[in-house]
Amino acid sequence: MRARHVFTGLIASILPGLAAGQEGSSDLAQQLSNPVADLISVPLQFNYDQGLGADGNGWRTTTNLQPVLPFELTDNLNLISRTIVPYIHQEDVTGPGNVQAGFGDVVQSLFFSPSTPTDNGWTWGAGTVFLIPTGSEDFSADQWGVGPTAVALRQTGPWTYGALANHIWGIDPEESDDAINATFLQPFAAYATSNAWTFTLNTEATYDWNTEQWSVPLNAIVSKVLTVGDQPVSLAAGARYWAESPEGGPQDVGFRLVATLIFPR
Repeated sequence: MRARHVFTGLIASILPGLAAGQEGSSDLAQQLSNPVADLISVPLQFNYDQGLGADGNGWRTTTNLQPVLPFELTDNLNLISRTIVPYIHQEDVTGPGNVQAGFGDVVQSLFFSPSTPTDNGWTWGAGTVFLIPTGSEDFSADQWGVGPTAVALRQTGPWTYGALANHIWGIDPEESDDAINATFLQPFAAYATSNAWTFTLNTEATYDWNTEQWSVPLNAIVSKVLTVGDQPVSLAAGARYWAESPEGGPQDVGFRLVATLIFPR
């Protein structure tokens, strides 16, 4: 459970300073709901899923480091880098008593996004997503991938709603493997209160065009922005229900914990 220990250690280091921290910013909470906000953030996301494997007795934890870095290209255009670096630990998934742990492949997205919303209040970004085969033997697709990605959202009052999507095609797979051909869809809606609580509903659905199968987790997440000393931090917790999953994939209910360091520009 190495990934869980890393996350627990991070939370333990933050909690002692919460009492001395100032009330979180609702503006920062709303910016975190925007995938292409002009805001540096470094989330550490811990996920637990169960019901995996042929007999449904397996479980998996996935710890994602997900830094978001905006770059100002011109007065009117930003480049937003979003990276996902996963570390995976699973037991009883490939068979009773079997344990695998290691890094998964990196997903790197680059969005070109106007620095101001459109006249009707929409924020958008579009660019390219890359799959980089950096994972260990148990968790890598063993092929590069590339494709388009886009996001569109609107923020009105305390509400943020929109969707993020991408499609990845595999490049030069092994002769025995199919080239990746997968679509990712993430519609989302979030409500941010005046005291920096945020309530989010989303799904992170993936459709595999090779197997013609969906993976559809439905997520409900509550987060709070706090200040620890001078450092803004967001803490989040939530549950998810697997509405659809391929054979051998996760079932029933899982959960998510997130700690995010925020660096306003």
